[in-house]
Amino acid sequence: MRADRLVSLVLLLRRHGRMSAAALAAELEVSTRTVLRDIEALSAAGVPVYAERGRHGGFALLPGFRTELTGLTPDEALALLVAGSRRGAQAFGLGSALASAMLKVVDALPESYRDTAAGAAGRLLIDPEIDLLSRRLVAEEVPDAVAAEVLRAVFAGHRLQIRYAAADQPPKWRTVDPIGLVTVRDRGYLLATRSGADRTYRLSRILAAKELSEPAQRPDRVDLDRAWQERSTQFRTGGDQVTVVVRMNPARREDLVGTALAVLAEETDPDGRLRLEVTFQDSRHAVWALWQLATSAEALSPQWLRESLRDRATAVATRYGLSS
Repeated sequence: MRADRLVSLVLLLRRHGRMSAAALAAELEVSTRTVLRDIEALSAAGVPVYAERGRHGGFALLPGFRTELTGLTPDEALALLVAGSRRGAQAFGLGSALASAMLKVVDALPESYRDTAAGAAGRLLIDPEIDLLSRRLVAEEVPDAVAAEVLRAVFAGHRLQIRYAAADQPPKWRTVDPIGLVTVRDRGYLLATRSGADRTYRLSRILAAKELSEPAQRPDRVDLDRAWQERSTQFRTGGDQVTVVVRMNPARREDLVGTALAVLAEETDPDGRLRLEVTFQDSRHAVWALWQLATSAEALSPQWLRESLRDRATAVATRYGLSS
């Protein structure tokens, strides 16, 4: 998209005043040779860009030149900048498009408001890469080519072929009718139907995609929020779910409830400890959740869960036991 890159180049020069070819290349994710060709193209089109020689030289625009991007109030621009700081666009493979759009938002402001809005957005941190315990939160990557095909099919209402790698299965080609896209905790999902049945595909597991020319079989209008809630309910009530009875310290209740799929029953024992009946997605989920609670919780049933936790604790105690 050379036209978009030329616009971004102009906006970068307007924002920063003067930039070297190397700096422009880094921002635009192209080579310095491409930047030099783009500069020549802008000059030929009448954009007043000039080169400054020397150690601190670079490229700049003549003072007073601005693009015709108007109509945003400072508050509107700030709202867009804050929204643009979220990482959801990465889940749909729109990171580079978002960066370009944010440049245009800043440039749309009158000069007197430009630094204020950009500075205010810089004082808000949304979805940082690490949490308070310094655990890195890694967003899933979606190849640009895949994201572009999926987006085109969703917006155009066309059927879509995807090569999908489901968990623990070899990749397979599927033809689906796309309904919409959802992002949850930096993970992107494609909501679709296949042979009339509801399907949900994680975007990071789509290895290849191809928009087809035939129209998708889908309703003209869709309530994505409701559709997502319905599919979430189906997920929680399907599969190899297990029901567990747990007796635990009330102080750790939220830690358990936050990982369980559902709480079926809850009561308080005479000694103040809680007794809960909860469901987990599968046996591995149940073992993991109870192990995190250590001695703050005891699994009363099923018996296989008690044995699994006992065997794990025994193995750890043996590993760290005193040598004779």
